[in-house]
Amino acid sequence: MSPVFRREEGFVFKVYSNEEERKHIHVIKGDCEAKYWLEPQVELDKSYGFDSKDLKKIKQIIEDNANDLKHKYAIHVGKRTDDK
Repeated sequence: MSPVFRREEGFVFKVYSNEEERKHIHVIKGDCEAKYWLEPQVELDKSYGFDSKDLKKIKQIIEDNANDLKHKYAIHVGKRTDDK
């Protein structure tokens, strides 16, 4: 199961089940994909195919929606939103 948390400007923000516990988000558009850590701050982990303009836009979208994405991630992995 890979729930989609957000769609914006053609980007799909989702998680893959059974991954590590550290909060993160995958971003997909066409054949491109990136993974961003949500904590302790928004940070690019890896990217395949996105150019620097796209990566900057993606990071801004994530930062603008970080609390909502973290909350949805916590619910998805079955933890209370205040767990560390």
